[in-house]
Amino acid sequence: MFDIETELKKLPEKSGVYIMKDINDNIIYVGKAISLKRRVKQYFRKNNKTKRIENMVSLVDHFEYIVTDNEAEALILECNLIKENRPKFNVLLKDDKMYPYIRIDIKSDYPSVYITRNLQKDGARYFGPYANPRAAREMLNFIKEKFKIRQCKNFKSKDRACLNYHIGRCLAPCMKYVSKEEYKKQIEQIVMLLEGKTGVILKEIEKDMIEASKKLDYEKAAELRDRKLAIERVNEKQKVSNISENNIDVIGVYKNDISVCIEIFFVRSSRMIDRQHYFLGELKDMEISEIISGFIKQYYIEKPDIPNRIMIQENIEDKESIEKWLESKIKRKVEIKTPQKGEKQRFVEMAIRNAKITLENKSKDKMEILTELKSVLSLDKLPRKIETFDISNISGEYIVAGMCVAEDGIIKRNLSRRFKIKTVIGQDDPKCTEEVVTRRLKHSLENPKGGFGKLPDLILADGGITQIRAIKRALKKYDLQEKILVFGMVKDDTHSTRALINENRKEYEISENLFLFITNFQNEVHNTAIEYHRKLREKDINKSELDSINGIGQKKKELLLKEFKTIDNIREADVNDLLKVKGITFDLAKKIKDKIN
Repeated sequence: MFDIETELKKLPEKSGVYIMKDINDNIIYVGKAISLKRRVKQYFRKNNKTKRIENMVSLVDHFEYIVTDNEAEALILECNLIKENRPKFNVLLKDDKMYPYIRIDIKSDYPSVYITRNLQKDGARYFGPYANPRAAREMLNFIKEKFKIRQCKNFKSKDRACLNYHIGRCLAPCMKYVSKEEYKKQIEQIVMLLEGKTGVILKEIEKDMIEASKKLDYEKAAELRDRKLAIERVNEKQKVSNISENNIDVIGVYKNDISVCIEIFFVRSSRMIDRQHYFLGELKDMEISEIISGFIKQYYIEKPDIPNRIMIQENIEDKESIEKWLESKIKRKVEIKTPQKGEKQRFVEMAIRNAKITLENKSKDKMEILTELKSVLSLDKLPRKIETFDISNISGEYIVAGMCVAEDGIIKRNLSRRFKIKTVIGQDDPKCTEEVVTRRLKHSLENPKGGFGKLPDLILADGGITQIRAIKRALKKYDLQEKILVFGMVKDDTHSTRALINENRKEYEISENLFLFITNFQNEVHNTAIEYHRKLREKDINKSELDSINGIGQKKKELLLKEFKTIDNIREADVNDLLKVKGITFDLAKKIKDKIN
């Protein structure tokens, strides 16, 4: 058995990464440390820990660590482990949107310029991300219109030029009507435009324009003049600040009791060319500096366009190691600064204000959903707390239930609960629902300040009339049928919610926004129940098949499962694979194979 106090004494005074795991061997937190001994010990000592850290530590069953040569190596390893395992208590970028980039394959003789969402390490130049896809398309259209680059996807020599050449939108490199050098000059100007170096481009274009005029090539001079004017208009449109920095990202963080919003501005050549924002839930107990540190590590791990300077609102503990890590990625100096005065501080404050507005607007959107729900169902008050339940079993075995909660229109994963069915034998979902709701109500009535919190305003039954009536029977036991309203979520042939329904089969049509909210709510409770059902089933299988083998105790079972992860993997392994596990002899390996096969 893993004894935490014993293992804490074994920790080395070296830099490295520590990995916290729960009883099911799931990674729940990854961190780095200059001294593993000092850092990891802090988690298990009585000091002023935040509630979030206390919750994390309460779930730690055992920990592992990896020693590194220095803090920079530890930081890289930490970033990779967080990205790969997505631990519950780390700062995670949950925004699943793949923002578009503009890609230029600069290694090609005649590069094309196009939009992609697939970021790769292939030697090409990527510009972005563009938080607004429309902005990316507008920039690409501008490039295609003002720079006569090829627009065909597969470049090859042709017998005749395409339509784009004849309408003046391409120089037809496929027909060798343009030299590699002349084409490359256009690409260099496009790169400078996307980098925000418009001043350099304008000087080059003006020089070429004068030369064309001297050669009496007035058509080309006019074309260059139009390009210059267009770039000047784009340049003016992008300029939002007189900040003197050339290449910076500005990060602003704002948090409330529900969520955290991170706003990031991209400033190139003294102009803000784009912005992005991220929402991070369940981090209200985390310090702003810790949020910033975690965000920077997650955000820049694969981002190709790393600026010279990153502006933040508070100093972070691992600033120097992050700077070294970023410098190792791009082979040039990167600074992380916390400005205290002047235009730079005002720009950081602007990012914070925008993060606040974005977060408040998101909260308003959620409240609009509640307002619509109140109106559609003719409720007396806003349903600030909504709950739903789902039953999961296979042929009446391993019967469990999941419960999910939405507060103020936001699904709160930390308030989800799981139940084992105790009183129902066989497959009877309505009776299981009645049991679970009864137990849930009892928790709040007996201990209002406990883990279940206050009673809900509304319960949405994951089903039709039978589920509504089952919940109402539970409410009636505590005389709550008038205080907590119940409606069902009716599904169509594709198993998607199409309407809400009451006990009298009256259907209530819902809007697209309300549909999305309810669908997400259903998916969340369904996943909660299914995951718990799967864990219990796997745990039972592991227990019954390994524990019945003479010579396999708790320690050997843990080592086997740590090595092979599942019983199925042990079943597929040969005897030689089993012998690699400490304590497994040839005779014992044979016993294992005979028993589980």
